[in-house]
Amino acid sequence: MALSRRDFLNVLKYVVGTALASLAGNYYLTRFEPSWVDVTRINIPIRGLPEAFSGYRILQISDIHIGGWMDKERLANVVDIILAEKPDLVAATGDFLIGTHWNPDLDGAAWEFLEVMTPLAQAHKVVAVMGNHDHWTDVERVRTMLSMAGILELRNDVHALEKDGEKLYLAGVDDIYVNAQDLNLVLAKLPEGVPTILLAHEPDYADVTAETGRFHFQISGHSHGGQVVLPFGSPVVLPEWGRKYPAGLYNLGNMLLYTNRGVGMTSPFVRFNCRPEITVFTLYGAG
Repeated sequence: MALSRRDFLNVLKYVVGTALASLAGNYYLTRFEPSWVDVTRINIPIRGLPEAFSGYRILQISDIHIGGWMDKERLANVVDIILAEKPDLVAATGDFLIGTHWNPDLDGAAWEFLEVMTPLAQAHKVVAVMGNHDHWTDVERVRTMLSMAGILELRNDVHALEKDGEKLYLAGVDDIYVNAQDLNLVLAKLPEGVPTILLAHEPDYADVTAETGRFHFQISGHSHGGQVVLPFGSPVVLPEWGRKYPAGLYNLGNMLLYTNRGVGMTSPFVRFNCRPEITVFTLYGAG
């Protein structure tokens, strides 16, 4: 039976509306929200913080994953946001590249990373630790890339920041997912009783680091916050070592932990209810 003109127009409106809604949804998931960077600002109490470091601002980025959805233009936008924040230090908590092995496309991605990140490292001190994707691709090539950019890797190592004759310690462990961490080595290098901030790619390792009583604050990434979070619910999928503390601030006794949602993505390249994140921590002394 032939449709009346009114029925035909109603069907047409439904089909067009559904198509437009689908296009709009796809645009939001794949382009809009993944580019809508959330700058989170948090005050962090540090026991015994030297007066010289009161108000010190550490900016964290994580999970850049260049070579996937993240490209040179998008990374440049992230760096513009970082520069506008004028931090005292930038801490990058791993997964600079994407993939499970090095391929020709990653050569181009590495050069794009260098072109964008080198000026940032010239403007601000940048420290970093490796993530699982960095090991899965070619960790030595990633290390070379970071070194060329002027970024200091804390590879199971300790670094002292000095200001007005006082010190604040940074520590970093290599990736936990691939069992490259050496926490005992870090503890051996770290002076007793000093205020220390730890960089570790995987947040759930905090259960181990908190038990040592040697770290005041751990910053991590890895989980991407899940990338897709149900309304009033939880992330749909979370990786191993990122399921217990997937996003935000946690109190683990005498140690605080913050899990950053990352600025990049892994496949599928979508975000929903889980914006990419840059975090700015302002330190202050605590009793």
